[in-house]
Amino acid sequence: MRVVLGVGGGIAAYKACSLLRLLSEAGHDVTVVPTRSALAFVGEATWAALSGKPVHTEVWADVHEVPHVRLGKEADLVVVAPATADLLARAATGQADDLLTNVLLTARCPVVMAPAMHTEMWEHPATQANVETLMARGVHIVPPASGRLTGADSGPGRLPEPEALYAVCERELARRAAAARPGGAPGVAQDLAGRHVVVSAGGTREPLDPVRFLGNRSSGKQGHALAAVAAERGAVVTLVTAAELPAPPGVRVVAVETALQMRDAVVEAAREADVVVMAAAVADFRPATYAPAKIKKTHAGDVVDESAPTVALVRNPDILAGLVADRVGASPVIVGFAAETGDETGTVLEHARAKLARKGCDLLVVNEVGPGVTFGQDDSTVHLLQRGSETATPVGPAPKAVIAAAVWDAVLRLL
Repeated sequence: MRVVLGVGGGIAAYKACSLLRLLSEAGHDVTVVPTRSALAFVGEATWAALSGKPVHTEVWADVHEVPHVRLGKEADLVVVAPATADLLARAATGQADDLLTNVLLTARCPVVMAPAMHTEMWEHPATQANVETLMARGVHIVPPASGRLTGADSGPGRLPEPEALYAVCERELARRAAAARPGGAPGVAQDLAGRHVVVSAGGTREPLDPVRFLGNRSSGKQGHALAAVAAERGAVVTLVTAAELPAPPGVRVVAVETALQMRDAVVEAAREADVVVMAAAVADFRPATYAPAKIKKTHAGDVVDESAPTVALVRNPDILAGLVADRVGASPVIVGFAAETGDETGTVLEHARAKLARKGCDLLVVNEVGPGVTFGQDDSTVHLLQRGSETATPVGPAPKAVIAAAVWDAVLRLL
């Protein structure tokens, strides 16, 4: 399919080279349209060599072919990565002062923009207002990642990895292709429209004292991806999260920390929900007592007491089982997650099937976890287990956005 890859003038332009290669190797016809400032980071020769096509920034090149109109009208997808603060502002206000902004004005296909800039620029009200304007017009904004930026700075504003952006592009192209087929529905990309979904995410923290807590390795990336994909597909989304990640565009976020807070927020949001997805890693236990002051080592003169305090634990409520027990009829559809490790008593899938039987949810998303596996990673591999079926459907290894899309596809079949 025909893809226009717009490149803004930011240091993250180098990542667009990998995105271009991924799109080209998948068989897509890619035309690169950089801004003038983008060429200060990655030169014209690089784009031409990777795409196999001449590269222009202005409307005056090949005027007889009217590229400022033709490229946008003929494209199946326009993706801009990185989209700088300046480029977002020009796109939001309808400016047409170079070839890329002309393409954005003439495009009648899906448009994906991946902002990348310093945290202060991303969080500025002007940038956020421009993002909201573009989203209201149907532009798919891929929220920036949080991490190392230019220099020593770190925070939200980092361009997502090329593989994650490629996955978004492939989803948009697949939807467009499905809509173009005989009998294809134009609204295929909005197949969750009219649905209210609740997603939990992140690992809860159970405080021991003002400094310490019991927690786990969950990053919340999968839950946030589920929320983002559901919003893209038209759902009204409530994300109950214990993760310190940027809020996905168009999603209502309820920030929590503990298992009890998560239970209360999820139960409240689930009252009017069509689907509840419990992707959070909820702590099974919490300290029985909370120390209002930091627990310190004890000393007898100059001698340190080598003993350690005993921490008594109490069990946290099982949010997933409680949702199943309290629902009326078949609504809402309830999806659980099982982070499992195999041991001498059984494999990951054997433990997962036993969990599905105990919990009684409609769908269980199973992944094997451990140091460097799943937790904190951008990619994952899961197995989907549906209640009443012995078949496990594998998905991945793939970016977590692709995993999220597969989960929602399975949910739609249940709906």
